[in-house]
Amino acid sequence: MVPAASHAHQHDHAHGHSHGHSHDHAHGHDHTHAHVHDAASPHPAQAAPWSILRMTMAGRLAAALAVCAVLWGVVFLAMR
Repeated sequence: MVPAASHAHQHDHAHGHSHGHSHDHAHGHDHTHAHVHDAASPHPAQAAPWSILRMTMAGRLAAALAVCAVLWGVVFLAMR
């Protein structure tokens, strides 16, 4: 039995056949860098598939009533 702190399995990579599994020796080190821009080169605007700002006032009121009805339904179900 080998202690858990030691690396008991060693691989000889000099032979010519494949093991059939990958050898990832990164050991969790993430070397990605933050995605940073200056104000002169911002991201281009992306088209949103849906926005409450593009809804009509009637649509916004209907959506608010629907959300309110669902929330009251949750309250009544919780009180049962």
